Amino acid sequence: MNKTTRALLLACLLISPLALTACKKEAPVNNEAAENKALAAPGKDDDAGWKAYLPQVVQQNMGTITNNPFLYYLPPESDPEFAAKYERQVEAATTAMARGVQKGNLLAFGSPASARMADLIEVAFKDVPADTLKGVRIVFIGDAADNARVQVALSHTGADYVFVEAK
Repeated sequence: MNKTTRALLLACLLISPLALTACKKEAPVNNEAAENKALAAPGKDDDAGWKAYLPQVVQQNMGTITNNPFLYYLPPESDPEFAAKYERQVEAATTAMARGVQKGNLLAFGSPASARMADLIEVAFKDVPADTLKGVRIVFIGDAADNARVQVALSHTGADYVFVEAK
């Protein structure tokens, strides 16, 4: 990965709403009500809505994870730069999986382009050695039609898999 791509990826991660909300340490007044709060997914072409929605879903699915989560996001397929953004995310996720992910981390994958995100997950996790992600939580936020395919792609990793239907 060249320096420009790394700088752009780092800038995106630093500016993302997840980076801003991950630092929030306030506990909700009513934990049970906060956990049961149903979130509605934005429309398929609402990029800004998805960027706000995904961090909220991730926060609700942190479980016992205390480390800052890593969010992989693809914009709507209507984005004119979708193909390039897809390739960059595939490269970033594949590189991260090759380096390894430590126990106690959460990886979240979400997009209005659910099928393409499922494709990305299949590519990124295909060479991950068996049971090397025990203690890692992976959250997929997408369409129910893509859940089984993602579950199969992650089954050998030993990760704690959570599916959240974007509806």
